[in-house]
Amino acid sequence: MIHYTYWRSTAAYRVRIALNLKGVPHESAYVHLSRGGGEHKQAAYRAKNPQGLVPALEVDGAVFGQSLAILEYLEETHPEPPLLPKDPVERARVRALAGLIACDMHPVNNLRIQIYLRREMGCSQDQVLAWYRHWIAEGFGGIEPELARTAGTCCFGDEITMADVCLIPQVFNARRFDCDLSAYPNITAIDARLSAHLGFAAAEPLAQEDAEPDNDPG
Repeated sequence: MIHYTYWRSTAAYRVRIALNLKGVPHESAYVHLSRGGGEHKQAAYRAKNPQGLVPALEVDGAVFGQSLAILEYLEETHPEPPLLPKDPVERARVRALAGLIACDMHPVNNLRIQIYLRREMGCSQDQVLAWYRHWIAEGFGGIEPELARTAGTCCFGDEITMADVCLIPQVFNARRFDCDLSAYPNITAIDARLSAHLGFAAAEPLAQEDAEPDNDPG
């Protein structure tokens, strides 16, 4: 199994956490998103993953992308420890929170969106930051009251789920862009607890072999 990853990719961060939590043996293949115009755009990588995105997972020669699909694959093929509850309603609630982060919040703020805002729309860095912080507030504003009802040590009770796997990378990014998180005590409490967990800590961007000095504002 090969995980195509980039140290600062939020989506790849989610997959790294899941691989760590489940103890799945794998290799890491590093795809630099900036060098040479982006290695993910080059023919060699596109031949493997036509979407041209990270993460991707290669299993016995088959390659597929999208972090939530990869998380579901890992859950189905490596069910212990589970990242989804047994109860169908609770499973749906976990998936809904994970989807809010991975499908609603992250896509409007990722690197290619920021590049487009700056290069094509002529936005200043302050305008890009305002954009970023707006969508963080929109997303976390919906998550925080839900966690007030569901959280224990994790998003849903005391067991780690896909919701946590998606939340912690998003909080990492929010801090990186100096978002004000004072209105989200449940989110920050869960982040403080789980960031110290070995499976999460080992997946943190600056702990990766391909990590670089983080001077790029994107």
